[in-house]
Amino acid sequence: MADGFLPINRTEMEERGLSQMDFVYVCGDAYVDHPSFGSAIISRVLESFGYSVGMLCQPDWRDPESITEFGEPRLGFLVSSGNMDSMVNHYTVSKKRRSQDAYSPGGETGMRPDYAVIVYCNLIRRTYKKTPIIIGGIEASLRRLGHYDYWSGKVRRSILLDSGADILAYGMGEKSIIEIADALNSGIRACDVTFVRGTVFKTRNADETEDAIRLPAFEEIKTDKRSYAKSFAIQYKNTDPFVAKRLAETYDGSLYVVQNPPQKPMTMQEMDDVYALPYMRAYHPSYEAQGGIPALKEVKFSLTSNRGCYGDCNFCALTFHEGRIVQARSHESILAEAKQCIEDPDFKGYIHDVGGPTAEFRKPACAKQLKAGACQHRKCLFPEPCPNLEVDHSDYLKLLRKLRNLPKVKKVFVRSGIRFDYVMADRNRTFLRELCQYHVSGQLRVAPEHISDNVLSKMGKPRVTVYNAFVKEFEKINRELDMKQFIVPYLMSSHPGSTLKDAIALAEYIKKLGYMPEQVQDFYPTPGTISTCMYYTGLDPETLKPVYVATNPHEKAMQRALIQYRDPKNYDLVKEALIREGRTDLIGFGKECLIPPRQIGGREKSRKNKGQGTDGKRQGAAAKPKAQSRKTTGTKHRPGTQNGKR
Repeated sequence: MADGFLPINRTEMEERGLSQMDFVYVCGDAYVDHPSFGSAIISRVLESFGYSVGMLCQPDWRDPESITEFGEPRLGFLVSSGNMDSMVNHYTVSKKRRSQDAYSPGGETGMRPDYAVIVYCNLIRRTYKKTPIIIGGIEASLRRLGHYDYWSGKVRRSILLDSGADILAYGMGEKSIIEIADALNSGIRACDVTFVRGTVFKTRNADETEDAIRLPAFEEIKTDKRSYAKSFAIQYKNTDPFVAKRLAETYDGSLYVVQNPPQKPMTMQEMDDVYALPYMRAYHPSYEAQGGIPALKEVKFSLTSNRGCYGDCNFCALTFHEGRIVQARSHESILAEAKQCIEDPDFKGYIHDVGGPTAEFRKPACAKQLKAGACQHRKCLFPEPCPNLEVDHSDYLKLLRKLRNLPKVKKVFVRSGIRFDYVMADRNRTFLRELCQYHVSGQLRVAPEHISDNVLSKMGKPRVTVYNAFVKEFEKINRELDMKQFIVPYLMSSHPGSTLKDAIALAEYIKKLGYMPEQVQDFYPTPGTISTCMYYTGLDPETLKPVYVATNPHEKAMQRALIQYRDPKNYDLVKEALIREGRTDLIGFGKECLIPPRQIGGREKSRKNKGQGTDGKRQGAAAKPKAQSRKTTGTKHRPGTQNGKR
């Protein structure tokens, strides 16, 4: 047995003197015992409460025998797709198969099935007909009720029904899993575990829904987009643990899927306890010969400071999964983990990140959130910061100072992403100054996402004037520090509300910046977001007013091409978009033009007279933006919404 890791097979189980596990954890990811991986946290929490857990990671779903490695567990199977939804893990937004799976040995693809939670549960049920199955993780959490599934193009039932599982634990499940385990251990049947916060159960007993808000029936939301939007709005307003009600969704008139209110936020001590568990902070050594697990490299020397986010962007699933109330670890807990990193033989002096969904959030948005919850009918930062918002970077600053003063630490990076609107709401510029001076290495990645206020309003993001003010402040501070550092903006194309006109406006903005983004994220309609509801229904779920949605692949390609208008491969798409919108004034050789009248290079050869365009004029100015783009373009993948990051 690999010393310190949980058992991964029957041999390792027997080496521990066990003949039966309490739980068998079936996971779509390879086994990485690090607190950045949900499976590691849940399994270690269970172990700390005296329950044994066997890790059955990436079993062969085509072989029924693969699920029997540990035999039947005493209390039940735990099933998760892993750190990402299996469909997001497998497919790009254009539904093309990805070439790498960072959560599998050597980055190999094909190690888990599509819709992994459903497939694994059905595999279990073929052999173990009545053994309790508890599903959790991001895939189950965001599909807990009827939901639009982008990959099949239809509304699917609650994953609790399609999987055949008994209980669904949603959100961050440390508290829920122990309550479930204790209930099962006491002899309560899985079908009777209906009282745990942060869980979803199914029942045919209408009495168990008396105190619940009745959502539109599944048969209704499946065929009526307006009803779907209404249902989603009710769900979204019931994500706060202090004010949320029970929700019930009806199927075929007699079957109910019931969602209990979310778990209460973890205290700082509870957070510290979770991160103090004896993680090996490594992938299982059995993967070494295959090249290890690529996903660990990015997070191995990163420190989780917080969870939850009151930024509440419409395209992010965090509100549905972690909630809006920020919970944080103590400085002592984080420093203790940093010292573990320092002692690792692979540590080179660089802490890669200190943060969470939003780096600098270290406490709830206001004092009342821990008593009355987050407001149901307004956001903390959008469209303007709430008057009750407590803007304070001091605690995060103190933490960063302590970390960068640790022996053997050369640099502490902040890569989780900061909220530039929160920074601008702080009249004290000390945080921004120290961020520039100590925690940025040439490039600061921030996420304005767009510059059209029309689109930004559908994203739940601040107006472009806030971003522009932040850029000026950033540049001013860097001049004062005599540092040459640049902002790399993350941009998104084809978000609901974005028209070709908006995409052209974004291209003009980029032109003025002299910036050529190498990475553009097309809007990806994943379950559990307001934006996905808009995409499917064409309605704003809060107001039920129509929202323009670009669903035609060709128009989406044009919107994306406009952001990267300098790329010769995009010339035809950019020209078509400009002509379609009557913006031929942007086709030419003027200072404001995006493209020349004819493509230079690519399919059409430029004039033999080197350095001259089709009209014989010098084109040397075109080289300047290209040179600037090299300074400001980043290639690091932007964090995804699936693990509590963008």
